[in-house]
Amino acid sequence: MSSASEFELLGRVTIGQYLPTGSALHQLDPRVKLLAAAVLTIGVVSSSSVLGLGVLLASVTTCLALARIPLRYELDGLKPAAPFLLLLALLQVFIIPTQALNARVLCKWAVFSISDRSIVAGVVLILRFLAMAMGLSLLSFSTSTTELGHGIEHLLRPLQSLGLPAHEFALVINIAIRFIPILAEEAERLLKAQASRGADFGRRQGGLLTRARRLLPLLVPLFVVSLHRADQLVEAMEARCYLGGKGRSNLIRLRAQFGDYVALFAALVIVTIAIVMGRVDADKLILGLIGP
Repeated sequence: MSSASEFELLGRVTIGQYLPTGSALHQLDPRVKLLAAAVLTIGVVSSSSVLGLGVLLASVTTCLALARIPLRYELDGLKPAAPFLLLLALLQVFIIPTQALNARVLCKWAVFSISDRSIVAGVVLILRFLAMAMGLSLLSFSTSTTELGHGIEHLLRPLQSLGLPAHEFALVINIAIRFIPILAEEAERLLKAQASRGADFGRRQGGLLTRARRLLPLLVPLFVVSLHRADQLVEAMEARCYLGGKGRSNLIRLRAQFGDYVALFAALVIVTIAIVMGRVDADKLILGLIGP
C-alpha cells in the first residue's frame, strides 16, 4: 500500500513556483536578478574551494531570508535529489587518487582508500549542488514567469541584429517553466486515479528497476496529457492572432533603479571573493582540521 503523501508531487516541485512575499528582493529589476543568477553560476562553476562555495551558499541563504522564503520550504524541494547527490559524493570520495595533490590517506580497505583530498572533493560537490540549486530556486521564488520573460527578452534584444529571435526565445523559456508545476499536478492526479483502481506503485518495495517498471503505466497518459495541453496552448495563441515578436510593441518597459545596481555590484563582489578563495587554496585550513 502507498501512503497519501507519496502522491503529493506538486508540493515537492519548487522550480517554477513564485512566492509573492513583497520583499525588497522581489522588487528588483528582473534583468538584475537574471544577471546575478548568471554571475552566481559562474562563481559556483569556477570555485573549487570549500570556503569559497561556503561563502556563496551563505549568501544565497541570506538572500532567502531577505526574500522571506522559508528555508525549510527550499530544502523540501531538494529532498528528491538527496539520494542521488549523496551517491555522487561517495563516488567522489572513493575515486579521488590518493597519490595526487599530496593527499594524505586516512582510511584504506582492499582497493578502496579515503584521503583528506577526497573528503574535501565530496564536500565541494555537495556545496556546489546546494549553492546552484538554491540560487536558481531563489530566482524562481522572487520572480514571476511574466517578469522572467520580460527580463530575458530585454537582455537578448541587442542580439536581434544578429538574427536571434529574442521574443520567441523568452516565450519558450516562459512556457517551459510554467509547464513544470502543471505537469507535476497532472502526474499527481494520474497517480491518485490509478491507485484508486488498484495500481500499486509501492515506492519503498522492490529494487530500483522494479519501482521504475511500476511507474511505466504513468508515462503514457502523462505524455498524452502534455500533448493535449500543448495543443490547447497553440489554439489559444492562434485565437489571439499571435504571429511572433516581429513588429510587437512593449507594454512593460524595464528601468533599473539605484538599488538594482547596488544588488548587482554586491553579487559581483561576493562571487569574486569566492573565486579568489579557491585560487589561494583556502582549503588548507579544512585539510588541517581533518587530520594531523
